[in-house]
Formats: sequence, structure tokens, C-alpha cells
Amino acid sequence: MHDYIEERVLEISNYIIDTRATVRQVAKIFGVSKSTVHKDITERLPLVNRSLAQDIKNILEHNKSERHLRGGEATRLKYQTIKKG
Repeated sequence: MHDYIEERVLEISNYIIDTRATVRQVAKIFGVSKSTVHKDITERLPLVNRSLAQDIKNILEHNKSERHLRGGEATRLKYQTIKKG
């Protein structure tokens, strides 16, 4: 693995730990695709730091369990904006 990839993996992981951000939010902040973030934290991170990978996995599972709530909120805000516009 290239050094810059390993650095990105650790930066992304630390950001997720600090903010509990979603994959989509992290991708936007770091300017990479959601696929890249997902691959970094599910495939590459365990090779770099196994215990950090487990912590990230727990956060991702929590975010996934709340996914339906965030989606419903986004839809509600979308239709509120349309009615006002």
C-alpha cells in the first residue's frame, strides 16, 4: 500500500472516530468517492490498525441503523422547501 493511501486511511478513520460522520459526509470532506471511503475503512484499515477498524465498524453499524431516520428528515425538509418556494 502506498504511503499516501495509508495516511488517508488513518486520517479518514480518525475523523470518523472524532465526529461519528457517515461515509457520505466523509467522502465530501476528503474529496473522494463513497466507494473509496468504504474500501479504505473496510479493506485497508484492518491491514493498518485492526483495533481502530473494529471501532470504525461499530460506528458504521450505528450510522446504518439510523439511516432511515436521516432519509426521512431529508425528505421532510425537501418538501417543506418546495411548499415555501
